[in-house]
Amino acid sequence: MKRMKVVQVGKPHGDWELVERDIPEPGPGQVRIKVEACGVCHSDVMVKEGLWPGIQYPRVPGHEIAGRIDALGSGVVGWKQGQRVGVGWHGGHCFRCEPCRRGDFILCQFGKITGISHDGGYAEYMVSPAEAVAAMPEELPAAEAAPLLCAGITVFNSLRNSGAAGGDLVAVQGIGGLGHLGVQYANRMGFVTVALGRGADKQPLALKLGAKHYIDSAAVNPAEALQKLGGARVILATAPNAKAISSLVGGLGPNGKLMVIAAAMEPLTISAIDLISGCRSVEGWSSGTAMDSEDTLRFSVVSGVRTMIEKFPLAKAGEAYERMISGKARFRAVLTMGT
Repeated sequence: MKRMKVVQVGKPHGDWELVERDIPEPGPGQVRIKVEACGVCHSDVMVKEGLWPGIQYPRVPGHEIAGRIDALGSGVVGWKQGQRVGVGWHGGHCFRCEPCRRGDFILCQFGKITGISHDGGYAEYMVSPAEAVAAMPEELPAAEAAPLLCAGITVFNSLRNSGAAGGDLVAVQGIGGLGHLGVQYANRMGFVTVALGRGADKQPLALKLGAKHYIDSAAVNPAEALQKLGGARVILATAPNAKAISSLVGGLGPNGKLMVIAAAMEPLTISAIDLISGCRSVEGWSSGTAMDSEDTLRFSVVSGVRTMIEKFPLAKAGEAYERMISGKARFRAVLTMGT
């Protein structure tokens, strides 16, 4: 039996463990992927710290996976060996139950989450349900493509479903792993893009990424500054700071929407008057299906959206995770295999 290297977590709050395992065989309806790159996402904390119920340990995290199909299980159609593919957060669904019909795949009784329900991409090979696999354009390098399978799809999908139209004022809070993609997508979708960050030093990058305006939230009240620009149709919250997110509602224009994709652990504190007075709303958004991933990848190619990454070999997964969780990674940490 051929062997592979994986990085696993042996128990909640456990250390990172580089171990060898047998290369798994794909079962019916599954494909095996030879992983070329895997992004290190903040959601991997769910496995590392045991924050998601029902995780079976040891578990291999990772749900930003780019690679090539290495083997097909029985009954798999539409895919072929050697094909470039990606796998994201949503790792398999029935597509028939009521939650699936309304798009709530997490509540699907057969729903799976890559790297949580089953082993993910901190490995040289991984097995995925075929319905979770997304075709990947040849133009995207694997290391740059990997973060698009979670960070990218979450930002892209939330913006295109936000209700904003070309020419609307759209603000992106944070210019980190999610935000640097958010500014690019908002600009390429034709929105008048405003970047919100802390410190004047972030302004040159924000403008380079496509922002028309930059607001330094350390120097001015961002909600008041947004109102001076006419009020935002949409504010995309990408930095997980509950206090900072809550303070942005006043920057929305009439019928404006605060879209929260950053998983702040503290509750938001929002005035009902701020919501009622402008018919404003707050909405959360979580990733998308494999079809949404394919849309994200194609749009990124044709519009020139690119991730800014730091590469780490698989053996340094712990170092990559610490760079990410501390906020020091600029902008996404990515594990690359075979290096």
